[in-house]
Amino acid sequence: MTYEEALAWIHSRLKFGSRPGLIRIKALLELLGNPHRDLAIIHVGGTNGKGSTLAFLRSLFQEYGLKVGTFTSPYLVKFNERMSIDEIPISDEDLVKYVEKIRPLVDEMDKDDSLAGITEFEIITAMTFDYFKQEQVDLAIVEVGLGGLLDSTNVVEPLASVITTIGLDHMDILGDTIEEIAYQKAGIIKTNKLTVVGKVPPEALEVIRNVSTEKQSPLFVLGEQFVYDKSDRKAQTFSFKTKDEDLQNLHIPLIGYHQFDNASVAIETFLLLASKFDLTPTESGIQRALNQVSWPGRMEVVQQKPLILIDGAHNEPAVDVMVDNLAAYYGDKKIISLFSAISTKDIQPMMQKIIMASKGNFYVTTFDYPTAVNLTKYHQLGVPDDHIFKEWWTGVDALKKQLDENTVLVITGSLYFISNVRKYLVKETND
Repeated sequence: MTYEEALAWIHSRLKFGSRPGLIRIKALLELLGNPHRDLAIIHVGGTNGKGSTLAFLRSLFQEYGLKVGTFTSPYLVKFNERMSIDEIPISDEDLVKYVEKIRPLVDEMDKDDSLAGITEFEIITAMTFDYFKQEQVDLAIVEVGLGGLLDSTNVVEPLASVITTIGLDHMDILGDTIEEIAYQKAGIIKTNKLTVVGKVPPEALEVIRNVSTEKQSPLFVLGEQFVYDKSDRKAQTFSFKTKDEDLQNLHIPLIGYHQFDNASVAIETFLLLASKFDLTPTESGIQRALNQVSWPGRMEVVQQKPLILIDGAHNEPAVDVMVDNLAAYYGDKKIISLFSAISTKDIQPMMQKIIMASKGNFYVTTFDYPTAVNLTKYHQLGVPDDHIFKEWWTGVDALKKQLDENTVLVITGSLYFISNVRKYLVKETND
């Protein structure tokens, strides 16, 4: 089997869509010998901020010598990066090896009506656990795919469950209210295991408290058991405090006020778990770790001259954060925006907020993805014909020509769209 054939087989399972529930993943993991049970795991859920928080966690534990596996979605450059160890994606050869191992098991499951139709995400979840076990990682940081309670990653018994943020997204699956969505997210909380929570609405926190109390899970909440203070927002420096720690003048390289939240959640989780790995955290060690963090596609400057920023603001809460960051960091510049999304999102309120932030300098496009919003939809929502680009790359090139030293181009929307644009711009810069 070639790499291309392995990838094609994985993607062939996309036809089964998203199927919440744990029966299929549990059956597949049983056939693999339940590799997840031999892993030390941090489980990261939430509406937004999962990836950045994971990146901070990874860097903190790597700084202290741990071999860290990460399972993330989606990917920005290459599929393999979804399952990485110490920031190195699984090799093409290993991916083929694990597909060859798992495919016969899936074929057998497909013969059983109660187990047939296991999805792409369920398969790569199982593959990742098997890969991490075979490679003997010291720690696996696992990002929830969708929701939490019925997500295929929720077979794990983690050292800690992390809930970053909670907002209105995937309402067709998770529920129409913050409380309903919070209940799904809180589904990753485990009995007698730590739970660390970021900045969430009061009504969501109440749901989380109830679940953590029911499961006797020690709860650590941003703004309560740990806090931070922004020393200098534009310089991305802050202080972090708990009853036992007082870390001053910490710097993070990721842009955006929300990254103070994500970094603080990661630091708190790291400090709570350090003793389990016989680690002795120091302020200098934590700072070294923070300095190494990168998370592409989120408020990322991909070109300086002209200034081009990409941000995967793929839902309304993420757009709110992006708009606030644009005002704080680029408020003195003219903003031009290019947007593209997938049809499962409520794009009208997202568009309205970006239009206001860019004072009408708002353009849309589409991209090659099964559920990408088509151009007709944008036209129906009132986008003028001369603000619609048939091909996204012609849009990028055309808008670049409008840039000067007082203008920033912000390319935003679906992470799948951002992935395409980032590859295009990075290649252009390298060439």
